[in-house]
Amino acid sequence: MTVIPESELEFRFFRAGGPGGQNVNKVSTAVQMRFDARNSPSLTEPVRARLMKLAGSRLTLDGVILITAVRYRTQERNRADAIERLQGLVDKASIAPVYRVPTKPTRASKERRLEGKAKRSTIKSGRARPGGDD
Repeated sequence: MTVIPESELEFRFFRAGGPGGQNVNKVSTAVQMRFDARNSPSLTEPVRARLMKLAGSRLTLDGVILITAVRYRTQERNRADAIERLQGLVDKASIAPVYRVPTKPTRASKERRLEGKAKRSTIKSGRARPGGDD
């Protein structure tokens, strides 16, 4: 699990909407966190590639991940929320995908399948009306 040091994170604070009364108009509680994923020394190359793919629309053309946190009414909690969300992305990107190795069906499994089909065919043909085709 890769841990991102806070020295690589850049924070900007601004006023947020939502609940908070008059406090909303005078206190900068919302947080925009920037993390330069492309130039980060903390990430290995495969993790960096997966992280940039996972970031989706949060990734800028310069390779910077922007996370905006406005969920809470205090600057500290929004800051912690942004860090937690970035760490969640990094943790998800740290897990290498397991690729399925394609295999061919065995002769026995092919025979079992064909036997089942033949059995089903005889059951269904037994349901036909006696006497012939109309």
